[in-house]
Formats: sequence, structure tokens, C-alpha cells
Amino acid sequence: MNKLFTLLLTALIALSCGKETGNLTVKGTVEGLRKGKIYLQKAQDSIMVSVDSVTIEGNPNFELTTNIEGPEVVTLSLDKNDRNKLNDQLEIFAEPGIITVETTRDYFAPEAKVEGSESHTKWNEYKKVRSKFGGENLDLIKEIFDASRAGNTDLADSLQQRSNQNATRSYLYTINFALNNTDSYVAPYITLVDAYNVNIKYLDSISNTLTPEVADSKYGKLLADYIADIKEQAAAVKDSMN
Repeated sequence: MNKLFTLLLTALIALSCGKETGNLTVKGTVEGLRKGKIYLQKAQDSIMVSVDSVTIEGNPNFELTTNIEGPEVVTLSLDKNDRNKLNDQLEIFAEPGIITVETTRDYFAPEAKVEGSESHTKWNEYKKVRSKFGGENLDLIKEIFDASRAGNTDLADSLQQRSNQNATRSYLYTINFALNNTDSYVAPYITLVDAYNVNIKYLDSISNTLTPEVADSKYGKLLADYIADIKEQAAAVKDSMN
């Protein structure tokens, strides 16, 4: 009897030490995937680490879990078991709860449909417009290169000016989007990623107008810390010149 009790206790301990449940579940289907591995990753101390994974063998469904303190960007990384080290990656602006992902093996990120996160929906809204600026800039870079190679410096200079204007428009779009969505966790994130080098007055305006919940979030705090660092460095430079 004691031996049976010991075996049962050991089994219960093994189960309790198994896969950890978290406040975020990402589940869904990768159509066409018959063999591979999907990793759930997030940033920890400035590096990406895998916090959960699932091996796919025939069944394209998956479910991954982790704990997050609040809304933050996590990454689904797909290893298709095709000896290609360039794995497909899908970034998700996750929120605690259940997030569903429906996608395909061959177009893992482009065809992904993500549901269950308001922050992700808002982020997609932002990225859809900003990607147009990126596309225009790539076209301009090619035209600048062709003009320079042909020795047409006047055209190259004109195109460079257009490229600079396009970059300014892109920054202004990010700033305006953040200021118009200060109740969204996306606002401080896009500021840190896409507008970190704008004038400090714009950074201050965004940070100071965030709602209390967003200001107290992961990216809200990071933005506040970043602004404080910039001001501290500026003060140090000013002191050194006196």
C-alpha cells in the first residue's frame, strides 16, 4: 500500500513539474504543415528566448502558453524541418488571454489571421499605413542608386530630397498615430521602435498623454526610462561644455 502511494505521489509530482500553464495561450492551425516545430518566443534582457514549443507531426494544430505581465510583443517562430535556418517568424502584440492564429506553412507570416488581441488589431492598422512609406523609400533608394550609377547627380540629389521628405512623413505619421491612440498599448511601443530619434518634445508629448494604464505598462515604462536617459545625457553634455 505504501509503495502504491509512493508511486502515485511521484506521478503527481511529475505532472506538476510538466508544462507550465500561463496567462497567455496562443493556439491555432498551420495549414499544410505536416512536420516541424513552432516556438513561442519573447524578449528577455534584450535577447529573444523560447518560452514554449510544440512539435508538429501530422497534426497542424498547435497550442503554446506563457506568462506575460501585460500586453507585449511575442514571436511565433516556425521551423519547417526543411534545413532552412531562416525560420518564418510572426510577431503578435499579445494580451493576456487566448489568441488564435490561422495561417499556412508557405506563407506563415503574410497570411496569418490573428484574433483575440485588441492591441494586435490596432498594431496592424498602424503597420498597414506605415509599410507604404517603407515601400516608397525602397523604390526611391533604387532610383537614387540608378541615377548615381548613370552619373546624374542632379536627379540623385532630387530623389534623395524626396527620400528625406518621405522619412519625415513616416515619423510624423508615427507621432500622430501615437498621440491619437494614447489609450492603446501600441502607442509607446511604436514610439520606441519607429520614432525613438525624433525631437525630445514629441517623445515627451506622447509619454505625458498616455492613459495611466498604458503609462504603467511594459512599453510605457520603457518609454519613460528612455526619455529620462536622453535628458540625463543632454544635461551631462551641457555641464561638460560649461
